[in-house]
Amino acid sequence: MTASHSDSLVVLFGATAGAYGAKLGSDERELILLVWQVVDLHSKKVGTLHKSLVKADNPELSDPCREVSGLTPEGLSKAEPLDRVLQQFSQLVSSDLKLLGRSSYTLCTDGQLLIRQVLHPEASKKNFLLSDYFYSFYDLRKEFHMCYPNSATVKDQTIKSMAEYLSLGTDETEEDFGVWQVKTMVAIIFSMLSETCSHLFTDPETVKYKYETGPCSKSEAVDSETVIRARGLPWQSSDQDIARFFKGLNIAKGGVALCLNAQGRRNGEALVRFVSAEQRDLALERHKHHMGSRYIEVYKATGEEFLKIAGGTSNEVAQFLSKENQVIIRMRGLPFTATQEDVLGFLGPECPVTGGKEGLLFVKYPDGRPTGDAFVLFSCEEYAQNALKKHKEILGKRYIELFRSTAAEVQQVLNRYMSTPLIPTLPTPIIPVIPPPYTIATGSIRDCVRLRGLPYTAGIDDILEFMGDATGDIKPHGVHMVLNQQGRPSGDAFIQMKSADKAFLVAQKCHKKMMKDRYVEVFQCSGEEMNFVLMGGTLNRSGLSPPPCLSPPAYAAFQTAAAVIPAEAALYQPQALLPTTRTPQASAAAPQAVTYYPAQAAQLYMNYTAYYPSPPVSPTTVGYITAPPAAVAAAATATHTPILPQPGALVRMQGLPYNTGMKEILSFFQGYQLHTDSILVLYNFSGRPSGEALVTFPSLDLAKKAVAEKNGRLLGSRYVELYLV
Repeated sequence: MTASHSDSLVVLFGATAGAYGAKLGSDERELILLVWQVVDLHSKKVGTLHKSLVKADNPELSDPCREVSGLTPEGLSKAEPLDRVLQQFSQLVSSDLKLLGRSSYTLCTDGQLLIRQVLHPEASKKNFLLSDYFYSFYDLRKEFHMCYPNSATVKDQTIKSMAEYLSLGTDETEEDFGVWQVKTMVAIIFSMLSETCSHLFTDPETVKYKYETGPCSKSEAVDSETVIRARGLPWQSSDQDIARFFKGLNIAKGGVALCLNAQGRRNGEALVRFVSAEQRDLALERHKHHMGSRYIEVYKATGEEFLKIAGGTSNEVAQFLSKENQVIIRMRGLPFTATQEDVLGFLGPECPVTGGKEGLLFVKYPDGRPTGDAFVLFSCEEYAQNALKKHKEILGKRYIELFRSTAAEVQQVLNRYMSTPLIPTLPTPIIPVIPPPYTIATGSIRDCVRLRGLPYTAGIDDILEFMGDATGDIKPHGVHMVLNQQGRPSGDAFIQMKSADKAFLVAQKCHKKMMKDRYVEVFQCSGEEMNFVLMGGTLNRSGLSPPPCLSPPAYAAFQTAAAVIPAEAALYQPQALLPTTRTPQASAAAPQAVTYYPAQAAQLYMNYTAYYPSPPVSPTTVGYITAPPAAVAAAATATHTPILPQPGALVRMQGLPYNTGMKEILSFFQGYQLHTDSILVLYNFSGRPSGEALVTFPSLDLAKKAVAEKNGRLLGSRYVELYLV
């Protein structure tokens, strides 16, 4: 829009309904006043001075605004909204330029705030586009300091201080608010154009039109003075959503890094890198500004933190991300046998992948096994939107999840899978209060069966239905579901039967029988073999393979030991990221706390196991509490792995309809910043819903608010009681 040297300036001044001066725009209040005048830099002539009021959606004015501006809500109610005022601004400026014999211009403002912190954010929230002229402007304070180096620093400059430095005889009280400011700015510009200075306006400030994606290397130097941490983001936020929140500020290329939690899901935080410390400081002024209905917290962060999240070393990832300005989509839940052709066929011709197979990146473990995740590049928003419409469609026998992603998320996911497991420590567990301890069988008696190939949605009820009449032959507490490295169902389960004959019969009867849409393999095995697999070893036709990383002596020692699960033993649920908000009262008769993970196994992060107690002889009710400190301490000591409480506050729900699921609970707490990882539905000893659930809230205040507002409300046909744990 501007040449190397501007012929005309439009001197622009504005005010909002809230803070002014150094805090302009920091409170998200709307623009209510614009004053401007055209200046011809060659002839030193000026156009007509224009003043326009702007109608705000919220007409209330702060007391300082009323006092300084003299404006009233009644006067503003007759004004035009911002988009129409800017249309009039464009028309009047064009008319004035024509009279002066000019055709183009550059804006000139008192500092950065009006353009970056007011106009761009407000236009973005109100969903209208600013003209190209608002993406380039001169900061009069910086230009003045270049012309007069001995004057005050840029940060300390004001219109009044600049006028006083030049000894300009202007009286602020003689003019209307806004008019004096523009007239004084014009006088300052003319002084800078005089023969003693001959200042040239040649290097305007710029506002980026859009956020540019790109990779970041771990070897790259990142200035800590340019990085912030944004907290409280909606989980579905993309890098473009975050860039829109910071509209008007210049984010560095590839400068948005969404943070993931221990399960590989977004945790509502992001690290954002700006092009300069000045831009970062302006970003900090947006602390507790809103993204939709949620306020976002903004704090300082370091370059080291940014590189930890966004930096990568993989040449494969760097090559994948080398195609600039692409829309990245993450696919999750792919069949492990899925090929590039399968994925391209799933997406179809309506959403062509950039570069075909080169636009696909499968995420794999260090040993080359697929994780079920992949990233896909699309050249435009339209193709990406078409792809997102396929969210939860079926590929093979699995539904596929699709999400917007970022270059930083690609790096982060690859880094996590290629280095350490996604669950490095055991979270604070949920345990059933079981009066007597019970024992997982060991030895060579083949009184157990292994189920392999279960649907990933299969639960206890599905297994019991699958086994039919043989359900009555299951030992109490004898159903053991196996979770994979990510804390998700692995498709395997072990069942302890009352005798080897019963195990043989159920293996013969149920082998390759269908469960939902999959056939399930059923093998007879011993308690010893079951324990090896639960520890991370493998059981196949060749016999037993020890768990990885266990030395033969340790393995031999373990195979002779019985795994005893006492009353305090942890029933580990992957969703239960719960805080230790209180110290439970353990039964005096309870045996000494013992972790059911032997020390060696806890360091493997291979197959975590969730033990589901099952019929036929179980109490009719069961209470659930957080693990006693002794159990947690014992686990931490044995594994040399710290077990840290998760942040947040816990609320217990009672009286739920028995068919209540995640979706219904999320709907019940709509607006409380929850996601599926925040909810744990509790089951009784028979494996059926107990009518209770535990919900983790992001903060204690939010939990208290939920209890106050939602206790006694209807969910379905039942009144739900809420208690702060």
